[in-house]
Amino acid sequence: MNTISQDKTAIIFGRRSIRVYSPGKVTEAQITRMLEAAMAAPSAMSKDPWRFIVIEEPKTLEILPQHLPGGSMLKTAAAAIVVCGDLDAAFERNISYLLQDCSAAIENLLICAHGLSLGACWVGVHPDEKSIQSLKQLFSLPNSVVPIAVIALGVPGEDPGSRTRYKASLVHREKW
Repeated sequence: MNTISQDKTAIIFGRRSIRVYSPGKVTEAQITRMLEAAMAAPSAMSKDPWRFIVIEEPKTLEILPQHLPGGSMLKTAAAAIVVCGDLDAAFERNISYLLQDCSAAIENLLICAHGLSLGACWVGVHPDEKSIQSLKQLFSLPNSVVPIAVIALGVPGEDPGSRTRYKASLVHREKW
């Protein structure tokens, strides 16, 4: 009988949003590995509509919070990845499939960052129209490309510890 291994699932429970960063770099190898993990996510009909912009320039990281409510940690991040979706590539050009695909890619990226001993924080962009338009302009995005989130990355400057938010009361069996 197959049992769940605590060791193999610990990375999921250890992944937390890190908003405080210590000095240090995110290497090109780490960025590539996180992008590989993101692109290993499931995608509706394997359309892979995700697109990524890697940000390492301190000036860009400094101004990003002006475009994103809740993005203040980007000022001290070593890097960021803007996760976008190309509506022209999404299954049936459907925004809902695009959002699901990009969200799966984001979660893979976050788990990979944790596995690489990096801190990461998901800063939502979609559906805030002001942030969407602001990032489209800032990064010269094509009309069909929608920014979904910005992932702040860096050397963790805090350790909030592992956790689960499991609540049995939210689980239904066979029917509501």
